[in-house]
Amino acid sequence: MKPRVTLYTRAGCCLCEEAKNVLAEARRRADFDYEELDIDLDPELRRRYNDEVPVIAIDNVKAFKYKVNRDEFLKKLAARA
Repeated sequence: MKPRVTLYTRAGCCLCEEAKNVLAEARRRADFDYEELDIDLDPELRRRYNDEVPVIAIDNVKAFKYKVNRDEFLKKLAARA
């Protein structure tokens, strides 16, 4: 079963754009399901992640916030597989 990667994001967030680019690059090297959730569309997500975006979760476990490095991401992804 493929790992599920979730990016918690919001519009106008430059760090979120960087994280999207890193994840797009990682998808060329590893197979995982991917979803983006805009925290501003869900009051509970906004409450939970408002000061931390972008947040990247792997199989619903927070793995990164603010910044993500492709190689570190791929290591964490492999550890969950």
